[in-house]
Amino acid sequence: FPCALVSLNDGQPDIVRNFLSALLQLRTQYKNQSGHEIQSGVMPASFRKVVDGKGKESLLADFGERAIGKVAPVDSMMWWTLLLGIYKKKVEDQGIIDKPEFQSGIRKALEIFLQDTFEVYPTLHVPDGSFMIDRRMGVYGHPLEVQSLFFGTLETAAQLLKPSPENQKILETALHRKKALRSYVRLYYWLDFARLNEIHRFDTEEFGTENVNMLNIYPESIPSWLDQWLPENAGYMVGNLGPGRMDFRFFAQGNLLAILFGLTNAEQAGKIMDLYEERWINLIGAMPAKICYPAVEGTHWKLATGSDPKNIPWSYHNGGNWPVLLWPFVAAALKTGRRKLAEKAFDIACAKLYKDGWPEYYDGHSGRLIGRRANLNQSWSAAALILSNQLLEDEKILSLFPDGSAET
Repeated sequence: FPCALVSLNDGQPDIVRNFLSALLQLRTQYKNQSGHEIQSGVMPASFRKVVDGKGKESLLADFGERAIGKVAPVDSMMWWTLLLGIYKKKVEDQGIIDKPEFQSGIRKALEIFLQDTFEVYPTLHVPDGSFMIDRRMGVYGHPLEVQSLFFGTLETAAQLLKPSPENQKILETALHRKKALRSYVRLYYWLDFARLNEIHRFDTEEFGTENVNMLNIYPESIPSWLDQWLPENAGYMVGNLGPGRMDFRFFAQGNLLAILFGLTNAEQAGKIMDLYEERWINLIGAMPAKICYPAVEGTHWKLATGSDPKNIPWSYHNGGNWPVLLWPFVAAALKTGRRKLAEKAFDIACAKLYKDGWPEYYDGHSGRLIGRRANLNQSWSAAALILSNQLLEDEKILSLFPDGSAET
């Protein structure tokens, strides 16, 4: 995604157009597995170039079959839709949007996300390891990152689908779901000191529709580190929420995309950036930005990750620092008028990334160590730096992203 945005901003729209088209073609390579069919709207988790015996090249899609743990790519359809919306705004190419195959791709993605299930909440239920954190980390259910992407996708898809009898019902459903999702996340995922005090004094086992503790969150589940760590002037969206479950960890991608796409209100967005300013060493550190805070350790690490040797505490997805998160941080900081924070994070990355060989991620409490199993020369690490530079040079680029903050 950041690589594609860099190509667009550098005046190379054909690269992005071809990429969008290639993914659309790959989605038809679905298979029957274990008595159920992978729906044709699903986008691949990854793909690779293959050459047959006659020297003909083609792309082979991976829908999770080759991934460690057979991880399903829940977020790939969302990123495709978001990129398509940005491409339209940047290039003003309505022709590609109107093509039947693209209209079908958007509609099928929405049909997957909006299908009826046993869930009663407007959030999207997904399995563990289904998005950027693609290994077991105890974020199954309704992780914030997926809800932020889902919200941005609903906003984008509603603008891209042409009004027609075929699209009318799903457009109406997407609009209602977007409104419900925005209200729900702003209310129930939000945590500041006032809200923490409410949760601390929650009654439990309440029945009926007027109860305050709707999801039956137990005050005993509040982690011991939180009341000392959370500043009184700051706040954030919790990482996950479900029946009897509130994951109090801070997840960067979900919070930053929530700001960028307008899932937060203006006050909440400001408080999230206040949290970054107050807890800079924890959330930014020596390399922007930490994927989640704090890391899970000890017995909790064993249970949450299955003793995953790659997700050891303060490494990889378990509290590692990821350069690719620089661009959403810079974008969120600029959107909230915190340019100095954006420049400070950008300067940190400039001073280290090239010298360190463009690592995938960094280890340690403050991200000072190059990840012990990190790949080097990573295009998304470099693209995040380039895109951040473009955002700092021209804040108008922010208008390319969906903004569903309006209540209408």
